[in-house]
Amino acid sequence: MDSVHSAEPLTRRSRFVDLTPLRRSPAFARLWVGGAISGIGGQMTIVAVGLHIYSITQSTFAVSLVGVFALVPMIVFGLYGGVLADTFDRRRVALISAIVAWLSTVSLATLAWLQVDTVWPFYLLATIISVAATVISATRASIVPRLLPKELLPAASALNGISIGTMVTVGPALAGILVATAGIQWTYTVDVVLFVAAFVGIFSLPRIVPEGSTGRAGFSAVADGLHFLKSAPNVRMSFIVDIVAMTFGQPRVLFPAVGAVLIGGGAITVGILTAAGAIGALLCSVMSGRLGHVRWQGRAVQRAIAVYGAFIAAFGVVLLFTSLGAPKPGMHSITESITDANVGALVLAAVFLAGAGAADNVSAIFRTTILQSAVPDSMRGRIQGVFTVVVTGGPRIGDAYIGVLAAVAAVWFPPLLGGIVIMVLVTVLVRASAGFRGYDAQNPLP
Repeated sequence: MDSVHSAEPLTRRSRFVDLTPLRRSPAFARLWVGGAISGIGGQMTIVAVGLHIYSITQSTFAVSLVGVFALVPMIVFGLYGGVLADTFDRRRVALISAIVAWLSTVSLATLAWLQVDTVWPFYLLATIISVAATVISATRASIVPRLLPKELLPAASALNGISIGTMVTVGPALAGILVATAGIQWTYTVDVVLFVAAFVGIFSLPRIVPEGSTGRAGFSAVADGLHFLKSAPNVRMSFIVDIVAMTFGQPRVLFPAVGAVLIGGGAITVGILTAAGAIGALLCSVMSGRLGHVRWQGRAVQRAIAVYGAFIAAFGVVLLFTSLGAPKPGMHSITESITDANVGALVLAAVFLAGAGAADNVSAIFRTTILQSAVPDSMRGRIQGVFTVVVTGGPRIGDAYIGVLAAVAAVWFPPLLGGIVIMVLVTVLVRASAGFRGYDAQNPLP
């Protein structure tokens, strides 16, 4: 049977997101709300750092280096953060990581208020924030299956999609408006205030000690997790296809140049383009009620990623046709007026990025559910750490790919080529993996 749905007769099911996890577990509800609010500020800072570095250097490549410098530390601490989550009280691990991220954000705001125009401190602090966020994400995700029964994990993943969609919709939009009106200093400062919500959500959790913990926190425990992953082909394939999508389909480092010299509109355009994908993810999550009943989740992941690649390629086509009629690039202010934008191109670009965000969200819901359902609790932190490294590190590799290719070719070329590569490569990989293609949610095997 080719359908991704169960062969059981369909009953009447709501199309809207299932809110049962919020009602069933107050601890999950507080963690979810706190993460969403603090995440809005975190997304504001991500956009602000890119805009800040571009305003100093006028270089897309310099913006891409934010991700490049953070990549190796994120991989190392993402993996080791998973070990910590499998060894110690997960509540404490998340809380300490949140404190580190908050203090680094305070430092960013301080540098901005002091008008420091040296680039390296921003690279350093952005890297520390990324590392801490990786540990928080891995730990939080390993906590969720302890707060909810297995049958509610797809609904929890969909709610997480709403949370992420809200973060990446509201955060970049607010960042674009604040940078253009009040300044980058205020953008960082607002994040400092919103981050307090993360402490509330984490601090109110019960003590969560991993089941079957060995008590070992050394790097040998990392090796144990990687050894488990070698014997978990379905979980491993979910990581591989996501790396492909994130490496070749993340055009975010292009947005400052698109806003300054191609579509126009400066910081407001950057905010719109960054938020577009999140809006698609948010709408998808709101209408995710039936996704919890999909049985053949491996096939669903493959199809969602192929659709994602198609939308990214379409975004590249929009940039290509816009570039044909654009003036020669010059030195434009990153806060230039939105009235200077090519409105038609901006609308089309935002629509295609929204479609990509929706498709990516469907993939994320099923990949997260596969991991949380198939991996035992004693390994969940470490494998979740690998998952978090993939989710956060893959786009950093993509940043380098996009930045270099845009510098040597053209702004439109990386997304157009990348979208085509995603569609072809993911289809080939999944067809070569019979186990992942036949992954059954009713019999979750790693």
